[in-house]
Amino acid sequence: MTSGRSILKVARSVCRHLDVTDCTDPDDFCKGDGLRHFAYQSEQKFYNGITLHDIHSNDQSTVNGVHACAKRGIVGRGILLDFHTWRLANNVAYKPFETGSISLEQLQAVLNTQGTKVHFGDVLFIRSGYLDGYNRLPQDEIEQFATVVPPHLSGVEQSEEVLEWIWNNFSAVAGDQPSFECWPTRKEWALHEVLLAGFGMPVGELFDLEEISNYCKTSNRWSFFLTSEVCNVPGGVASPANALAIF
Repeated sequence: MTSGRSILKVARSVCRHLDVTDCTDPDDFCKGDGLRHFAYQSEQKFYNGITLHDIHSNDQSTVNGVHACAKRGIVGRGILLDFHTWRLANNVAYKPFETGSISLEQLQAVLNTQGTKVHFGDVLFIRSGYLDGYNRLPQDEIEQFATVVPPHLSGVEQSEEVLEWIWNNFSAVAGDQPSFECWPTRKEWALHEVLLAGFGMPVGELFDLEEISNYCKTSNRWSFFLTSEVCNVPGGVASPANALAIF
């Protein structure tokens, strides 16, 4: 029982648990983006062809809301790709607060180094090193960073190869930085619009993966049983992750 309690404590550190009300801005904390969050930008259509008119023409419309995920929650096998640890060991330059890309080749190298096998339907977590870097910033640099609009962030590259890899393997994706992907996008499109409006795939952001990363390295295991209790907010745009990783 003692072992179980300590593991649960580590598991709960996957994400900071936060209470949320209807007026809370989900972009301020660890959360999962729902299908109302981002549309195909040129077509102006959300998942299943839903438009802003479909959402706003009826005050009671809940189409594409996060409540649909709340019925069953998100449950499955999660895997952590510790890019930050891998890149430090291999002297790979990475600047989390500048626009830059983590390539598919690098992500696959992380998998190979860890010996992690991907199973179809896994939930993908990527520790980019953003949070580790953020926690080291002095307050004045944090305040300066907050003034940059749009924010400049290193994240997963925008490429058709990345999209194909995600489509063929994962049911949801998440990371430790505010956008999951490189931002601003270096293409005429963003991963968000394809993942959310095209695939109907949740995208998690600002996950605190520091403690779970340490546990994975200690146990030499980067897969775990994942649960995420999505808030039951009809028509909600996003939800706190309320996530547990159980080893």
